[in-house]
Amino acid sequence: MTTSSSIRPILAILVLVVPGMASVPSSQAQETDQAQKTGKSFVEDFSSLDKRRWYVSDGWNNGDHQNCTWAADQVKIADGTLSLSYARRQAKDRQHVCGEIQTYARFSYGTYEARIKAVAGSGFNSSFFTYIGPTHKQPWDEIDFEFLGKDPSTVQLNSYVNGKGGNEKLVPVPGNANAAFNDYAFVWEKDSLRYYVNGKLVHTVTDPAALPSHAQKIYLSLWASDNLASWLGKFSDPTEPVSAQFTRVAFTALGDPCQFPESVACTLK
Repeated sequence: MTTSSSIRPILAILVLVVPGMASVPSSQAQETDQAQKTGKSFVEDFSSLDKRRWYVSDGWNNGDHQNCTWAADQVKIADGTLSLSYARRQAKDRQHVCGEIQTYARFSYGTYEARIKAVAGSGFNSSFFTYIGPTHKQPWDEIDFEFLGKDPSTVQLNSYVNGKGGNEKLVPVPGNANAAFNDYAFVWEKDSLRYYVNGKLVHTVTDPAALPSHAQKIYLSLWASDNLASWLGKFSDPTEPVSAQFTRVAFTALGDPCQFPESVACTLK
């Protein structure tokens, strides 16, 4: 997760403001053998939710910045589409519920891809990101695609290395991120990080200080905030439930064949 510079000091104190940081509560933070292993190449078409691959976040939130509680019933699959929803319902100390899934396994260098239709609305964040951190007894590394609902014409890119971010970049999304499905990808290598939108290279990072090095878990999420207005915009409570939708997620390890014909990995040399 990324923040504006004006609120960064506050979030540094909170620490748990990272989307992935609190995604496994302490009672469930035990790492299985599967989670410890480096994940292999895969393509997920969401014909069903593979419970061997995906963990559904349920019953907690990531900190005071998040105004909803993760709830398993906000994660649904129908007709090859994963929907992560946000709705008004009391859950613990929050008045809303929201959806997130995360992989059990950790993944290293390679091509990460997702086909996404994001949510529009001030105060909302639809996310496709990778993360590892203190919750997993590792340094905080992260790579982000974050869709700020206040402006669906762009997507925000960022990376964190050992808890240090500040690498934000906004890039345009043709036709708006909420209007149709678009393809998002990043190619993570030891000496570079390249971001793609609909197969087009939109940003390259080569600064070693901005290049994560630890294997990370993959996260898909939708959440909102009513106290991060300087970054996400003033929260606007929707009158009906809203959903971020995903029709594909894939990982191709470096050196492996691409996992589907339209993959960015098919074009890499």
